[in-house]
Order: sequence, then structure tokens, then C-alpha cells
Amino acid sequence: MPRYIIDEAALTRNLEILKGVSDRAGVKILLAQKAFACYKLYPLVARYLDGTTSSGLFEARLAHEEMPGKENHVFAPAFSADELQELLSLVNHIVFNSPRQVEKFGEMARAAGVSVGLRVNPEVSVATTPAYDPCRPGSRLGTTRAAMDDCASRVPQPFNLLDGLHFHCLCEQGVEELRRVLAGFEAKFGDLLPQMKWVNFGGGHHITRADYDVDGLVTLLLDFRRRYPHLTVYLEPGEAVALNAGTLEASILEIQPPGADGVSNAILDVSAACHMPDVLEMPYTPRVTGAIAGTALHHAYRFGGPTCLAGDVIGTYGFASPLKEGDLVVFEDMAIYSMVKNNTFNGVNLPDIVLRRKDGSETTLRKFDYRDFAERLG
Repeated sequence: MPRYIIDEAALTRNLEILKGVSDRAGVKILLAQKAFACYKLYPLVARYLDGTTSSGLFEARLAHEEMPGKENHVFAPAFSADELQELLSLVNHIVFNSPRQVEKFGEMARAAGVSVGLRVNPEVSVATTPAYDPCRPGSRLGTTRAAMDDCASRVPQPFNLLDGLHFHCLCEQGVEELRRVLAGFEAKFGDLLPQMKWVNFGGGHHITRADYDVDGLVTLLLDFRRRYPHLTVYLEPGEAVALNAGTLEASILEIQPPGADGVSNAILDVSAACHMPDVLEMPYTPRVTGAIAGTALHHAYRFGGPTCLAGDVIGTYGFASPLKEGDLVVFEDMAIYSMVKNNTFNGVNLPDIVLRRKDGSETTLRKFDYRDFAERLG
């Protein structure tokens, strides 16, 4: 049976790094649940972080119930009037995506005691994959300064409701990319900051990556806070919280004879389409313990899943020794975006979720079965 394994020691190390940034720079750091929402570990996360950020009603409810007493922020490209009243009872910060959303719902949020923010688009593209670039031409995410000024000239009232500004432009990136984005943000929106209470630098900060310039980030944040000492500064990383803090264990079901390219297809009991969708969406080739990507080594295998999708291919890997049916395959860095995005296409079951504790013992947090598949459908 395949298993996601969350490494408690690695997760704790990440949280300690983030807490260090928070303490040294005087900023608040939130968990972006869209990347990691294993709520049974929220008590651990809550020891280090200031709260969570949500992308909708269910994430907001999860944070409200499983991380009580911590800050709960929410952003969505548009909010549904049908859900908003309940949502406002759960969160203490709401970030709207457009002046129109502020106009429609800002007063309601204020009346509920919720701090109101607007996501802005600095129009500085640093993300290397278009699908993950919120500043690409035609982006629906965030309000440009031109659009904001146009609305303010016609309907000035909504902007009097704003407590803060939010930008999110990074994707798995470092301090220099943040520096470029921040310069663009200040150039376009800096004149509004004196009247704000907070600013949110969004996510995509790969703070816990081994080569990340943590000292540089602290310096950048301190410099910003010196310019705007009245502002509370938030960061909301998702990947950085659980980066390299989990694996996905799989088994080889069958190995087919090598094809014309000399590569053997190895069918696994895990699927890119079902269990690690970012492999196909990003796309990228996940690391495998004991292997190198490609065919440089003598024994090359193309790992594919058990679904009917022809493109359910995880990647091609080279091994020093031949593999056999039943062998264990370990995919690395699988605590992020895998469990929150997985699905049961073809009726394929979901892997167990296991916590590997610091002492090496293991606790199964969740097992899935037929009912989890069937109950989604009726």
C-alpha cells in the first residue's frame, strides 16, 4: 500500500527557520493551507507560526477549528455572497481581489469586525512558469494601479475601507526576486502605505530551501519596516513550511521489456495524475531516492501510474542496479501540494498518511478506502 510519510523532524526544522525570520525581522508568518493542510499537525505548526491563510470557506473553517486562537486570513479571486456571512464569522482578515469586490462586500466585512485588504498586482513578473505567474499579461489576480485609480475616480468610497494591501508574485523563489517585486510594489502603491495598517508579501518564498539567503531576507524586511514602522508585515509561505518534509512510498507492480529507446516502463501503485498532480501541472520530475533523472545510468526506467491515462508518467530515472517487481520506490519532497490536490480518478485509492516521529516511530494519521471514493460521487 503506498504511503505519504511526513517527517516530524524535518517539518520542525522548517518551522524553526520560519520562526527565526519572524523573530529577527519583527514580521508575522502564516501557513498557506493550499500547500499543506495536514491539520493533525496544526498544534505543532501553531507553536511557531502566527496563523494561517485560506483560499476559501472550507480552508478557513479548517483553520478556525484546528488552529484556534491564531490569525485566520482568506483571499479568493471572487467571493460568493452565499458563503460570505459564514466566512466572515471564521476569519479576522479578508483580502479582496478587486475594487468591485471591496465595493460589494467591504462594509459587510467591516461590520463583522474583519480587517479588509486588497490584493494588488505590481506587474513585475518573476515566476518562470506562466501558469504560476500572477503578474503575466491578462492576469485575473490582483488589481493594477491603473485599474485601482480608474475605480477610485468613479467610486472613491470602497478604498476608505482598506486596512491593508496584499501582493503575491513569487513561486519557489528567493530574496532577489522578492527585492524586484517589492521595488515595483512600492513604486506603484507606496503612496498608499501611510494610510494602511498592514501589508502582506504573499507566498512563494522558498525560505527553508538549503541555499536560501535567510539573512538577506531578514535585512530586506527590516529595511522595509524602517521605512514604514506603523505597518504590520505578513508573509504567507506554503511550500516553505513543509519543504522536503515528506516522501511518497510506492511499489513496482510490473516492469515491461525495454522499448526501442532502451527504457523499460515500470508500472507503480502510485499515479502522477492521482497522487502528485503537480508533476503534470507544473510540470516537473520529482526526485527519487537512489536514482538520477534521465537515462545516464545503465538501468533506465520510465515510471508510470496504474491509471488509463496515457500521460500518467512520473518521469524517467536511471539506477545503478536493475529493479524488480515489488521493489520500494521513494519519491522525495511530497508533503507539499500532493495530499491537498490528490484525487481518486479511475477509482484509484489514496495513499495512507503517516507521521514519522523524531524517534523513528510511525503513526498512521489517515487511511482511505472505498467509501472515500464513493461518497464524493453521490
